Amino acid sequence: MDSNSICSAIRRITSHLISVGISDAQNFPVITQDREYCYVNYSGFADASIALKNIEYVDIYNFLDERRQYNIKLLDGGLIHLLFQFNHQGNLIKERLCYFPAPNYESFQNDPDLYLDESNFYADIVQKSILPVPIRVDYAPDDANDVIHPAAHLTLGQFKNCRIPLSSPLCPVTFVKFILSSFYNTAYHDFGFEMERIAHPNTITIRERGMLHFSIE
Repeated sequence: MDSNSICSAIRRITSHLISVGISDAQNFPVITQDREYCYVNYSGFADASIALKNIEYVDIYNFLDERRQYNIKLLDGGLIHLLFQFNHQGNLIKERLCYFPAPNYESFQNDPDLYLDESNFYADIVQKSILPVPIRVDYAPDDANDVIHPAAHLTLGQFKNCRIPLSSPLCPVTFVKFILSSFYNTAYHDFGFEMERIAHPNTITIRERGMLHFSIE
């Protein structure tokens, strides 16, 4: 796992989602660097993490959407972020992978044919009973604290102290497969998503293995 392989993987993912009609808008990945690090983000990227603290989810979503701060905007409005930081030796220093579902489906109510064709590709995400839940994967070993703050973890719903341990950082292929198979299952199986994941050594601790955690082999 290095900046070039990650950037190439995100580019393939983006192109695939465009080709099957799931991506409504996108910013292709780019590699930038300074004296210490290489960053894989996207064209037009601006770090807005400070500005988005402690505000309502709908405002977070609208801020990101209006400023095109995403790698991929899915057809139903869901936003995907795939951000990585490496040192110049090629080691992964940080990652942040996010899925921001649209807080409402007003556009679906106005134009249901946009989502539901005869194959019902989007039936998974437009039921009235669904509560959109943002998902974030972080890898930040410098901030790690055994059990309390796992180096690699999954956060659900923007809860400050929700850090479900992961066995290792995730590559973009694994994360996007997880989002599509979990929340766009019909489209995922109909369109296919056959890409090889990029493995990273395990970072989970012995104590974290004793907790509920997510693992991929």
